[in-house]
Amino acid sequence: MNAARTAATAARVLRQLRHDPRSIALMLLVPVLMLTLLRFVFDGNARTFDSIGASLLGIFPLITMFLVTSIATLRERTSGTLERLLAMPLGKGDLIAGYALAFGAVAVVQSLLATGLALWLLGLDVVGSPWLLLLVALLDALLGTALGLFVSAFAASEFQAVQFMPAVIFPQLLLCGLFAARDTMQPVLEGISDVLPMSYAVDGMTQVLTHTDMTADFVRDAVIVAACALLVLALGAATLRRRTP
Repeated sequence: MNAARTAATAARVLRQLRHDPRSIALMLLVPVLMLTLLRFVFDGNARTFDSIGASLLGIFPLITMFLVTSIATLRERTSGTLERLLAMPLGKGDLIAGYALAFGAVAVVQSLLATGLALWLLGLDVVGSPWLLLLVALLDALLGTALGLFVSAFAASEFQAVQFMPAVIFPQLLLCGLFAARDTMQPVLEGISDVLPMSYAVDGMTQVLTHTDMTADFVRDAVIVAACALLVLALGAATLRRRTP
């Protein structure tokens, strides 16, 4: 990997995003709108919003970053852009890292907007530090970016990229502990949930919701989510194809 080439790739992706207002709106505004809708759904039960809203503060950015990143990367490959770029002295690692850096910058803005809105406008009540909440939201968005880059290698069209969401995101959403405590699930399902990164994202949010200080469990959860994102990025670089057959 070369730092200059990675930075140049990230700058190119950001320039392209600047001319794509629909993608920007999807990444920045959809999580904000979903959290606002959730707040009014539970308008008469603030405690329920606190317990669910903290978890969804990380899940919504993960889903939106997954969708946008997978489609954007696939579009580059089907248009022949990736093939032209990789014909230059640009490694797959440089390309994936550049994409991750660019979308990671967007994820920072997204996480700041969603966290700020939830805490100071929607009244999300958390016991722990808002900065820890922001950290988990950012890690979740980066995980969504990594997953999107990875699955784009296996899709032949934008429609297929969207179809990966039920296979990659929905099982994690059902088993992450948002709808039922993981230790009350069937042992097989609990075992599966133990290896899914979204489970630790939700656990990390729960730690911030219920503890005033940073706990060892929070550190474990954050490290696991970050490690999963790095692992998936490495897999994305290994499986990246120059073009779609």
